[in-house]
Amino acid sequence: MNKMTIALASAASLAIAACAEPAEDTATMDEDVAAADQMANETAEAGTIVEVAQGDEQFSTLVSAVTAANLGDTLSGDGPFTVFAPTNDAFGKIPEATLTELTTNDTETLGNILTYHVVEGNVDAATLTQAINEAGEGGYTINTVNGGTLTAMLDGGNVVLTDATGGTATVTATDVQASNGVVHVIDTVLMPQ
Repeated sequence: MNKMTIALASAASLAIAACAEPAEDTATMDEDVAAADQMANETAEAGTIVEVAQGDEQFSTLVSAVTAANLGDTLSGDGPFTVFAPTNDAFGKIPEATLTELTTNDTETLGNILTYHVVEGNVDAATLTQAINEAGEGGYTINTVNGGTLTAMLDGGNVVLTDATGGTATVTATDVQASNGVVHVIDTVLMPQ
């Protein structure tokens, strides 16, 4: 009986030791996998501005509008571009009949509106905020690719853009990276004159 007890105790000790080792290896493997995933995410190249918008459901109306105005190739070009991208909710503030007219019959005006949201160059949030602070009380003037201007100001901690008609849009998310520029999310469609 004594030999049997010693044998069982030895087997139990070996089983416990054997179970403990893979737990350490599993933890190390999990850390390695997490580190590899993080590196892959950091080094993975983002898609173009159009591809980034296509990959996010909140921009489905914007993607449809870009397609209707035949701007997909332009916004997929080399850039770099900075795009102030209105969400579906932003487009929802435009009367449905007006939006339908723009996307079906008046695509030239639609193109003008959309290019009013695009700036040449890669302007990240820190650069824009610094420019606004340096500009002072009058705000920072942004030249858009359609030839119009926007005025950027800070309201509390938020960047607010004022369009040519006096309408405003608040930047709700910044620095969404794309391979050909950067996207800042806004809550209202901006209108040129």
